[in-house]
Amino acid sequence: MAGVLDGIKVLDLTSVYSGPFCTLLLKDLGAEVIKLERPESGDLIRYDIPHTEANEGGPFIILNRGKKSLTVDLKTEKGRNICKELAKKVDVLVENFSPGTMAKLGLDSTVITKLNPKIIYASISAYGQTGPLRDYPGFDPVSQAMGGMTAVTGFPEQPVRSAVSIADFTSGMFATMSIVSALYHRLATGEGQVIDISMQDCIWQLTSIEYAPYFFLNHVEPPRLGNQHAAMIPCNIYTAKDGGRVIISAGVLSQLHRLYTVMGRKDLIDTPLGGNQAVRFKHRQEIDTLVAEWVKTKTTKEIQEALKKADVPCTRVPAFSEVCDDVQLKSRNMIIDVDQTLSGKVKVPGSLFKMSRTPGKIDYPAPFLGENTNEILSGILGLSDDEISRLSDEHII
Repeated sequence: MAGVLDGIKVLDLTSVYSGPFCTLLLKDLGAEVIKLERPESGDLIRYDIPHTEANEGGPFIILNRGKKSLTVDLKTEKGRNICKELAKKVDVLVENFSPGTMAKLGLDSTVITKLNPKIIYASISAYGQTGPLRDYPGFDPVSQAMGGMTAVTGFPEQPVRSAVSIADFTSGMFATMSIVSALYHRLATGEGQVIDISMQDCIWQLTSIEYAPYFFLNHVEPPRLGNQHAAMIPCNIYTAKDGGRVIISAGVLSQLHRLYTVMGRKDLIDTPLGGNQAVRFKHRQEIDTLVAEWVKTKTTKEIQEALKKADVPCTRVPAFSEVCDDVQLKSRNMIIDVDQTLSGKVKVPGSLFKMSRTPGKIDYPAPFLGENTNEILSGILGLSDDEISRLSDEHII
């Protein structure tokens, strides 16, 4: 089946996580992605650990499947001219350099949109292209903190960052949403536009939904609750009699009442501990302790079976290795094999776009560095073999 973005060409000037995740999603939806990389070194994570026996970085393979790799030295005038010529012929340009870098190269949105007024020019950065902190250095962990997520994550005595690079990946996802929306706008008007995505903005957007009301409405610092939940009471990771860990989340009142019934504590239903959310909030710790004490008397299997039968959300906390062999994920083709040219078969996550007419498709290998340079320069820019050879001799490509 054709992808929804078939025919859309993307010039990808990104590296590491945020930008490559954005362009991976665009590729997943059918776009042709031309990844412009530095000669010899390429993307900063090309060889990051853990890597295959052929020394290809595992995260790089996942984030760059199906893209075409073109090597161009943007520090040279000829390299920048190649980039400009490509920008005239693509629909989207994505970059995640530090603010000001593209301007120093003469490739900022002002320049590129004059060359191609219909282009969608998307920038991803730690704090955005405007504001007093735009030039402040930042990576995902710093953006998590400055967006408020670290302040509310962890335990009362210790804030903790998210183990997943959530600022990188949400900014990539929101950039993709913005690009698709801009393409839809262009379809109606013929107009291109410039997109400015901030990792800090993205983290604040996610964090503020649950936690901003604590401060804006009640003028207090939101609590750090460990594995508990701000609104769902009870919700926590509990240790069973056999040492297994289960997460129970009975945030809906009817679920809580069914949980009390399974626990043999129907007497709690008509007490404040079985009341609505506002009432239970005042008894959070008492409820949590009761559930924890009950879990200690049962095996992991007994808890899972009883709560599944009672329709109360619960699961044993699986090891990561078990998730990698999960029957549900496999049934939805979320764990697949790709055949890397250098490394052979590598297991990777599949496409999350389950659409009846235009499903996502990323069961392609990631390119080796410069794999498609000749194809792009000759096929898109019309350069001759001699011209390409000269650029290679001059170390432009």
